[in-house]
Amino acid sequence: MQTQETLYDKLGGEEVISKVVDYFYTLVLADKTVEKFFLNTDMEKQRKHQTKFISFALGGPNQYSGSSMSKAHEGMNIQPEHFSAIVKHLHDALAHFQVDESDIKEALSHVAPLRDDILFK
Repeated sequence: MQTQETLYDKLGGEEVISKVVDYFYTLVLADKTVEKFFLNTDMEKQRKHQTKFISFALGGPNQYSGSSMSKAHEGMNIQPEHFSAIVKHLHDALAHFQVDESDIKEALSHVAPLRDDILFK
């Protein structure tokens, strides 16, 4: 019996996901609509945290030990347009690293269910 390759493995593991996350934050911090959410953020810590979170979300090892999505976004009052911008930047970061559109769609399907835990907190 063959085990199915996870998206985490297919993309190249944490090393590649780390590069995607770095590029993702380059896009996010250049976006005037969402950069404000990161003004007082330790971006090095944020990048490491996000790499572990995305790695886990894509089927990699569970190294994520952060707050719940709801708790992590408390007091930010993130609106639907902010969430959409972040999702678009993640899409574009994955596309930048030549990830197939079908794999991007699968990756983003892991993000969509988090929407209710992030918006309007």
